[in-house]
Amino acid sequence: MEIMRRYLERQRWKTILFFVLIYAVGVAGLQLPQTEKFFILLIPIALLISFIAILLFHKSLNSANTRFVFFLIFLLSFLVEVTRISSTEIFGNLSFGEGLGFKLFATPAMIGIYWVMLVYCSASIMERFKLPNSLKILSSSLLILLYDLVLEQIAPFFDMWHWKHDSVPLLNYLVWFILAVCFHTLVKWKKVKTENPLAPAIFICQFLFFLGILLLFK
Repeated sequence: MEIMRRYLERQRWKTILFFVLIYAVGVAGLQLPQTEKFFILLIPIALLISFIAILLFHKSLNSANTRFVFFLIFLLSFLVEVTRISSTEIFGNLSFGEGLGFKLFATPAMIGIYWVMLVYCSASIMERFKLPNSLKILSSSLLILLYDLVLEQIAPFFDMWHWKHDSVPLLNYLVWFILAVCFHTLVKWKKVKTENPLAPAIFICQFLFFLGILLLFK
């Protein structure tokens, strides 16, 4: 793993360009009726590859502390999503489609990985600024909220999840923001290092990918 990470660091800009091309090709492929369904099927694979690449660029993956925080974010976010789909009176009528792959308790396992990736990437972006930790936590959480504002509009197109009557409740955004604040606080409290040359690029590529699809298909 360490040898691979060092090699990738030397190829940093090539790796970033690789992901820029992947997401750009994705936007193009989704515009063609002949390839649209195929590229939708590739979404969870692209997300997983992005996450693995980010981990390879992480400098302290062997740290038990880091692994603990990643696992806790994965587990808690997954359990929250399981609770949300079973508590429609509180959170609204939400159901997950097939767009994020394998499901357990009607909830895709990928959703936990997604949360780990978003928390890590947004923290990595804000780590570049000299700000107090409280402002880094708030700013990183607002980045995730902005990401979700776009993603919620296009998630049904990818069959990720669906809201009844296609109406996203305001409580959903509040839940995302509160979770983001809690997870970012955990990252800071446990002193997880989030300096990563690839993570900001992945976050921006994904955000622009979903924004591009939203503008083209909405």
